[in-house]
Amino acid sequence: MIIDERMFTFINSFGDGNSEFLNKLEEEAKRDYVPIIRKDMQNLLRFLLRFRRPVRVLEVGTAVGFSTLLIAENTSTSTSITTIENYEKRIPIAKANFKRAEMEHKITLLEGDAAEILKELKKPYDFIFMDAAKGQYLNFLPDILRLLDKRGILVSDNVLQDGDLMESRYAVTRRNRTIHSRMREYLYELKNNPDLETVILPVGDGVTVSLRMEAWEKEEWYQGLLANKKEQYESKDC
Repeated sequence: MIIDERMFTFINSFGDGNSEFLNKLEEEAKRDYVPIIRKDMQNLLRFLLRFRRPVRVLEVGTAVGFSTLLIAENTSTSTSITTIENYEKRIPIAKANFKRAEMEHKITLLEGDAAEILKELKKPYDFIFMDAAKGQYLNFLPDILRLLDKRGILVSDNVLQDGDLMESRYAVTRRNRTIHSRMREYLYELKNNPDLETVILPVGDGVTVSLRMEAWEKEEWYQGLLANKKEQYESKDC
């Protein structure tokens, strides 16, 4: 956990807004030692979904379907969700949870290697949630960006490794060094991509929220924002 435990507890004391079913599913996941998104990440994801109101959602990493169902509960009845999972033991559990929640009509679960499946997908998504193997984020990125709508939002979870990412590569255990290097490169790519506006937040185990700027750049308000930034920058040089 990145933030102070007392602060985390205080923030979550205001409630999380989850349904009774999701709270029960969260308890089951914890009991079975299945990693799911943390409370503060749940709150952020719920907020972004209600703000963006996506029509097509892509999730990379289903696990037992907790975050998939959180997405389903906080989007329109007409929203379609595609989720990808490679771990065979969890796939039937996720399917059973979708059925229990009566959300099967909104969710399509694709089984197999995400790297291969992503290459087969064609239509754009206006909201993409990445919560898969951290070492693979960089490999997924070209296809993820190809699939991200012109005004789409990309949310990537678990990007700070409980704070280890700010440490030297040699300060982390040898088995984690490859992931450490790849994740640093992933963050660099997101922050330096001219088509994206990305913020890195100490939420959960670290999260990035990236906004595709291609369509927004044509908007009058955005051009005004850029002009204002330029004016402020030039005034500092005087």
